[in-house]
Amino acid sequence: MPEDTIQLNFRGSAGQSLGAFLAKGVTITVEGGANDYVGKGLSGGKIKVFPPKSGNFAPEQNIIVGNTVLYGATGGECYFRGIAGERFAVRNSGAVAVVEGVGDHGCEYMTGGVVVVLGATGRNFAAGMSGGIAYVLNETGDFEERCNKAMVELETIASCEGNSALTDVQFAEMLQHDELRLKMLISKHLENTGSSRAAQILDLWDTFLPLFTKVMPTDYRRALLDLRTRKPENEGLHVEAIAGE
Repeated sequence: MPEDTIQLNFRGSAGQSLGAFLAKGVTITVEGGANDYVGKGLSGGKIKVFPPKSGNFAPEQNIIVGNTVLYGATGGECYFRGIAGERFAVRNSGAVAVVEGVGDHGCEYMTGGVVVVLGATGRNFAAGMSGGIAYVLNETGDFEERCNKAMVELETIASCEGNSALTDVQFAEMLQHDELRLKMLISKHLENTGSSRAAQILDLWDTFLPLFTKVMPTDYRRALLDLRTRKPENEGLHVEAIAGE
């Protein structure tokens, strides 16, 4: 089904496994919060969770979804205006997600997809992460201490000229286009959740960009470089990720 063919809108607190195995074309929006296992086995659908618009607290400082979110997801998009619990995106193999902070063991055993964290992480981030990439806003400067670097490398994000939209092929080229990919996903987070955190980052982009760290699995990089040498220049690399409209 085309994106947003079926739209389900809820208010309040959702229980366990919201949007489990959600198919492409179905969008779930929750104004409130959700428990553990949101997006378990997500299969191309879209999930948006943000706090009540009448709330008088800072969403980026509060929990919005529980533990083990996106467990085993294979595709789709998630936007969470707030902090997620432990084991965020564990075994994610293709979904794209933006969140404003995570607990311990984020991106554990991740094999594909893209995760953007607009805030602090817990300890042991990227343990066993063999594929996909993550972008983490490292405002406090201590992310390297919280990251398990046994299988990943940490990189700064280079600024690039221009502000053109990424094609699907460009979005999937995980060795390139980091600034454009990151900015696009933060813009979509703002569009889908009304996040003041995203708005602040976009308004002060030149200030915030140097604070982001890219997490890239070592063997994944090696495999992508090997594929690049074998493929024609314009063929592109197939990676399960959502490039947006």
